[in-house]
Amino acid sequence: MAASESDTVNFRLRRDVGGFRGAVQRIWGRWWVRWPIYLALLAAIGLLALWLLVARDLPSVDKLRAYEPPLPTNVRGIDGVPIHSYARERRVELSYAEYPPLLVRAFLAAEDRTFFEHHGVDYPGIAAAIVSNMRSNRRPVGASTITQQVAKNLLIGNETSYMRKAKEAILAYRIEDALTKQQILELYLNQIALGRNAFGVAAASYAYFGKDLNDLDLAQMAYLAILPKGPSNYDPIRNTQKALDRRNYVLSEMVKNGFITASQYQTANAEPLGTVPRQSPKQQVAGSGYFVEEVRRQLIDKFGEDGKVGPYSVYAGGLWVRTSFDVKQQQYAQEALRDGLLRFDRGRGWSGPLRHVEIDGDNWQSVLLNTNIGLDYRDWRAAIVTSTGGSAATIGFSNGQTAELPRSAAQMPVRGEGGNAFNALKVGDIIAVAPEGGTFSLRSVPKISGGFVVEEPATGRVLAMQGGFDARLQSFNRATQAQRQPGSTIKPIVYAAALANGMTPASIVVDGPFCVYQGARLGQKCFRNFGNMRGAGPHTMRWGLEQSRNLMTVKIANQTGMDKVVGLMDRIGVGKYPSYLSFALGAGETTVSRMVNAYTILANQGRAHPATLIDFAQDRHGKVVWPTNWRACDGCNAPDWNGKAMPRPMIRGKQVLDAISAYQMVHIAEGVIQRGTATVLRDLDRPMFGKTGTNSGPTDVWFIGGTPQMIAGVYIGYDTPRKLGGAAQGGTVAAPIFKQWAIKAYEGMEKLPFRGPPGVRMVRVDRASGKPVYGAWPGNDPKAGVIWEAFKPESEPRRAIRRAGVMADPALAAAVARARADKAAAASRAEQRRDTDFLQREEGIY
Repeated sequence: MAASESDTVNFRLRRDVGGFRGAVQRIWGRWWVRWPIYLALLAAIGLLALWLLVARDLPSVDKLRAYEPPLPTNVRGIDGVPIHSYARERRVELSYAEYPPLLVRAFLAAEDRTFFEHHGVDYPGIAAAIVSNMRSNRRPVGASTITQQVAKNLLIGNETSYMRKAKEAILAYRIEDALTKQQILELYLNQIALGRNAFGVAAASYAYFGKDLNDLDLAQMAYLAILPKGPSNYDPIRNTQKALDRRNYVLSEMVKNGFITASQYQTANAEPLGTVPRQSPKQQVAGSGYFVEEVRRQLIDKFGEDGKVGPYSVYAGGLWVRTSFDVKQQQYAQEALRDGLLRFDRGRGWSGPLRHVEIDGDNWQSVLLNTNIGLDYRDWRAAIVTSTGGSAATIGFSNGQTAELPRSAAQMPVRGEGGNAFNALKVGDIIAVAPEGGTFSLRSVPKISGGFVVEEPATGRVLAMQGGFDARLQSFNRATQAQRQPGSTIKPIVYAAALANGMTPASIVVDGPFCVYQGARLGQKCFRNFGNMRGAGPHTMRWGLEQSRNLMTVKIANQTGMDKVVGLMDRIGVGKYPSYLSFALGAGETTVSRMVNAYTILANQGRAHPATLIDFAQDRHGKVVWPTNWRACDGCNAPDWNGKAMPRPMIRGKQVLDAISAYQMVHIAEGVIQRGTATVLRDLDRPMFGKTGTNSGPTDVWFIGGTPQMIAGVYIGYDTPRKLGGAAQGGTVAAPIFKQWAIKAYEGMEKLPFRGPPGVRMVRVDRASGKPVYGAWPGNDPKAGVIWEAFKPESEPRRAIRRAGVMADPALAAAVARARADKAAAASRAEQRRDTDFLQREEGIY
């Protein structure tokens, strides 16, 4: 290329670049071009900063699709009826379609009237809030939409700052893209906190009005709609007028938005608030307190309180728990124990106030409610003393009512102090009273306590549990937590060990002095019978248990071997004890729950089922999550047989004692009811076994026993052990409590005998000597000389045969021998027929 051409090209390039640069400079010099670019750049930088500072770490809204609000754990009884619930947040979860449309409109009028029009953020509202905050130094206010409130409550928390408002806005956009409007409203209405420990609108309806949502009127719906702004601000008791004004404002907004008519507004505007007083949580079924508290402990051990142990939790997991709680059996057990405690405590004077609290003026009702003290015994009520005077004291109740307690109705002496109860009353004392003669009379809650448990032997299911006089007064559950010496109720376990190791019910044991050397440190220990009764000489094992002879028991334990005895106590669940003879007389501590389960093992032919209160637990979707290997029994509840194989429920158990030994023990213990220390129960007139117990002091008295259908146990004693008095015995104090329960509990129930296992031999014996009897039959008289006794094969007593000599004539001797043999064979056949006839007539003794 020539130089002139090159210069021409360079010139053109310089001219073109210079022209482009000049054009750009000319355009950039114009403000209407430059400033938009500046603004766009600033917006990009702002968006980047917003993402880095706000949006980058925001939680995903995807989890809202699978969000499950905290729900209470609901407990049902054996018949499926709800009995209790555990919750820190009271909530009833509903679908959007289950909310009344008018209630939804009330919340929209109060919180977000343009909810169905915006995409998560209300811009005019935000602008107004910014202006308001610039003019005020108070806590910043916002214009949160319902969607923003969902984001705040479920995703980012309640921090008060502009940064949180920015996060809310971004999340609101994302939520609107991820969920429908109806889904957003459902989340909001189910999780919003509305005061009185109510979370969600359905729970608030019960908390404030005691009604289902569908039963609320327009005014009540409008009141609930004002609560999200601050439940304490619109408390119906403290801020009644403020609550009315705000409710009526919401009603007027509903009219403006066309949600209701003017006529509906006028009617609702004229209504009072109509809320019910705040009440302390109550169990749904009276008397279930100790049972449901034990269920709660077991659930917490399994699932935890807050979900850290696993995917479920007691207070938020929404579990559905089916228990073995039987309302009727619980009622009978509770009444029997309470009445027995009151009988024993009667005449000992007033036991003092249930609690003392400080009150200031008119705040006594809230103070009383905060104590959560209540009574559900007959017509008794808990009351607080608000003033005292010369002739009467003024008392108040949890519902706000007041009454007078006359001096004449509180004249019982004060226990351990002297003087009368009325003079001892102080303002702030919480006492027990009952209506009497148009006014109220003072009552005394017994100081003595105890436990009562009812269990089903075939399955181990606990049907009833009472751990004291009243669960709201005494949370300590004496049925499962009180460690007590069982006294003579341990003897059937000792005798069962002896039977399993070679002894028989007819074994002869001498009721006489017995001492044992326990080493240089402890020296010689000499045992004695209850009440220092002298020994009665040789008697059968049966007699020893029926009469509860200590000397015979320690001899039997010593002969069997205490290692074998305490080994059975361990296997049968009573407890782990060292092999000392004193433990054969009940020196080891255990609970009434364990003892009842041990007796159910005896009644169940030595097969052990753990005592259970919970049949199964389901998650909120109905899946059984406990026990892990639970299987439904398909067809068990069918109305009639379908011709196929019968369904078999899954019942597991472990054989801890051979079946015949267990049956022998039950058969012996039936004699305790008929002839022994529990004859007070004989007139119940049904097959029943059991054993009384009275420990040293005595400080506790017991009875445990029952039928093939139900076994129950009761003990009573002071929480801090002290003597009950010399007249207190298991047969005179505990057995009558059991009897009161049994009269109602077994009413209408079939009278079933205890069925023996295969191989058991039923032999007629002399009751006193244990020797076999021929030619006589057991009768209906409990004290008959001849009884049926149960033996293991080849262990039953045999008749001895004596030969006077050999006849001189062998032929005659042979003839006589043949005649005797024929006669014996005929007698044997007749004997067998009579035995069979008797067994059939008695509907079977196995």
